[in-house]
Amino acid sequence: MDLSSLTPLEGGWSGRTFLAEAVGERSVVRVYPPVAGAGDAAEIDAAVLRLVRGLVPVPAVLEVRPARPEVEQPGLLVTSFVAGARGDEVLPTLDAAGLARVGAVLGGLVADLGGMPMLRPGPFVDAALSVGDFGVDGLPDFLEERLPLLGHLSPSEVDGLREVTTDAQTLLDTVPRACLVHGDLNPKNLLLDPDSLALTAVLDWEFAHAGHPFTDLGNLLRFERQPAFEEAVLTAYAARRGTPPERALPLARAADLWALVDLATRRGANPVAARADRLLRAIGRTRDPGVDPPA
Repeated sequence: MDLSSLTPLEGGWSGRTFLAEAVGERSVVRVYPPVAGAGDAAEIDAAVLRLVRGLVPVPAVLEVRPARPEVEQPGLLVTSFVAGARGDEVLPTLDAAGLARVGAVLGGLVADLGGMPMLRPGPFVDAALSVGDFGVDGLPDFLEERLPLLGHLSPSEVDGLREVTTDAQTLLDTVPRACLVHGDLNPKNLLLDPDSLALTAVLDWEFAHAGHPFTDLGNLLRFERQPAFEEAVLTAYAARRGTPPERALPLARAADLWALVDLATRRGANPVAARADRLLRAIGRTRDPGVDPPA
């Protein structure tokens, strides 16, 4: 495939996703750098898409080619093109009623993902979606492991995060099962019909793994705090999974701490990581996982 003929798609931070068009047909091409130890990445993404297709709206897999680091050949995943507008472009244009409509749809989505069981938590390590090991024993250990990369935090922020992550892990342990997790379920990775507000596709599954059932809910509600949207998400989630909002939201905030810690170590990479870093520091200062995110 001639990569020079592809048009980069807006919205991602990796610069690896492109629009292709041939004989009037559109497709989307994702390129995977030929990095040693990551040769299965394209095949893993394809396997996840095939696993969930028919359960949640995702593009169809058209072609997959694994990377070959030994000859510096990148991996490729070609999927069907799905029409729609990115959620991060649509949500700011909506009134409370529109936000509630979208929130109800997305609450159902995260509930469906939270109901797809996995035997144990861990990363997907091959095209058979075998589950590996994260290599850390809980959120407090994960924080301690990442502290060398978080040297910009003040001592009081670190102390606060140690307290918060310990309490969060205790809460997360009350839900011991594992499920399929998208891992980056934010409006940027959701396509909506701008007229009907229907969900047309869930994109970018590169961070998918087996994990905690409230991880995707926490990601979705990390920055989207509009009352109409949040209430609709939590109400739809409760209707599908049976967990009331007053319990689901603290679990979601606790589960999202994993991602916030990780993103804060990459705070210079993109605006989302920078904003996550500011939110993590605010949580450390206030010792409140539900604190409003700084602008």
